[in-house]
Amino acid sequence: MSKTIFTVAEKCVACKSCEIACAVEHSRSKTLAGAILETPPPQRRINVEGVGAYSYPSRCQHCSDAACVTACPTGAMQRDGCDAVFSDADKCIGCWMCVVVCPFGGVSADPVGKKALKCDRCPERTAKGEAPACVAACPTGTLLYLTPEEFAAERRQATARAAICGGQADEPNGMDILRSLKRTH
Repeated sequence: MSKTIFTVAEKCVACKSCEIACAVEHSRSKTLAGAILETPPPQRRINVEGVGAYSYPSRCQHCSDAACVTACPTGAMQRDGCDAVFSDADKCIGCWMCVVVCPFGGVSADPVGKKALKCDRCPERTAKGEAPACVAACPTGTLLYLTPEEFAAERRQATARAAICGGQADEPNGMDILRSLKRTH
């Protein structure tokens, strides 16, 4: 089974490293300094959303029965050979049906190019065996690039550690880090 991006929401501290890494990866220069100077500026395909004291990195889920693929009248929304959903900019007419039907808000409208914009799982990186840019940049382990079986095994291990240690995690999660930072200020 192929790898996908999983989110461990409780670890997110809203640092937005994933957003920056995504924009840089999708820039022409592929460097932060170069991306900052590009016109138009490169667009991110992941958005860290705040909900009260919590945050969540929202992005395309590459659904197995993707509504955006079904709703796209031109066939711009497609699957690659690795089950990732991507948007073919040459076929996109900017009708935004994909934006309307995505239940996760994973598709957005590129304000400059007037084309659908969404996570493509960084195909150049993953073809080389690397994790997508957002995952590689995440300092807290909120984003993981694993097979569903690997992710389930990690979650089982975390549950077992919590049960054996009396509910005490062996490493703080993102909310614990954020709370400690707020207490010191």
